[in-house]
Amino acid sequence: MTVGIWVRRGSRHETAAQNGICHFIEHAVFKGTTRRTAMDIAVESDRLGGHFDAYTTHESTGFALKVVDHALPQAFDLLADMLINPRFDCDDLEREQRVIIEEMKMVEDTPDEYLGELFNLAYFPDHPLGRPIEGTAETVSTFDQEKTFAYYRQAYGGANLVVAAAGQIEHEQLVSLAEKAFDANRINDSSNANAFTFDPPASAAPILLERKRELEQAHLILAAPWPSAREGDRYAASMLASVIGGGTSSRLWQRIREERGLAYSVGASASAFSDTGVFYIYAGTSPDQLDEVLDLSLTELRRAVRETVGEEELRLVKDQAISSILLGLESSSVRAGSLARQEIIHGRRITPDEIIRAIEAVTPDEIQHIARTRFRTDALALGVLGDLKGFQVDRARLEI
Repeated sequence: MTVGIWVRRGSRHETAAQNGICHFIEHAVFKGTTRRTAMDIAVESDRLGGHFDAYTTHESTGFALKVVDHALPQAFDLLADMLINPRFDCDDLEREQRVIIEEMKMVEDTPDEYLGELFNLAYFPDHPLGRPIEGTAETVSTFDQEKTFAYYRQAYGGANLVVAAAGQIEHEQLVSLAEKAFDANRINDSSNANAFTFDPPASAAPILLERKRELEQAHLILAAPWPSAREGDRYAASMLASVIGGGTSSRLWQRIREERGLAYSVGASASAFSDTGVFYIYAGTSPDQLDEVLDLSLTELRRAVRETVGEEELRLVKDQAISSILLGLESSSVRAGSLARQEIIHGRRITPDEIIRAIEAVTPDEIQHIARTRFRTDALALGVLGDLKGFQVDRARLEI
């Protein structure tokens, strides 16, 4: 079974000066509490099974433990202690600053991830969604004990916490554990802690060409605005993304990899936030093949705008999506994470049956409507990183 505690705070809740502090706190709570040392946490986590997942996104922070059923009380006590009673020792925080800066360097040495960060900065200029989740060396270096505790106290209030679990567990048992842990500690009595107003993101349509001559490959992102996680047409959008580049039978995979052998890694995906979304095509290829890969990618976007998806192709991506949902039900960690995300984004549980019905209801016309309204010449964005060898692009070339 999996039990976890999620926080309704992520990097988009940070000011520019705070950039990276949610991720920093995610790391820092592992360094010890008023009841446990960092070694105690590590040993106990390993004893319980060692399947401890912690992560920070733009809109939330999650901590989840996968354990055997009878270990639920111990697992919940460990999770709650880390989130309620962090010590944030000054020396520990300084060491963790260095660890996270090394993490940043690792991203810079991973071209596709590095391009993603550069692209986001250009796509969401002067907005938290454009900033790196881990922050920058400059901001993280300022996160001393005072700043860390100050942000923690306003972010980790009880109203901002979501408890979720999946597996062999009774709801009443989980409620009892939560009441015992949080009532006893009166975690940051802040009933209105979840009140937060987002600045609406204003996406740009940049053409970003970043030269890095030492790279063997060139890395490409082609992006467009997309429905948010709350919009009703998100299911049709998901089907369109799958048709274009969601698997080995997708159009991009077949045209670029299988038929022409131009890339090892190619595909399409989307990031859906609570109030906006972004569709991405990604490919890694040799610099002298960039033009062909870009042209083939644009061809598939134009095809989606001008032609409806065939019934057989639509049936394929629906089956793919439904199979993924059903397989996810076999994973307690996937189920617990989905429950938490649905509560944070939608304020309710969306059952697998409801999702499957929505997928089955998607029509070819709805998919084409998404393509026509989202794949617009003025809204397309491009990012390329590598030894570009004279590669150039202007807006006219991106015409849909």
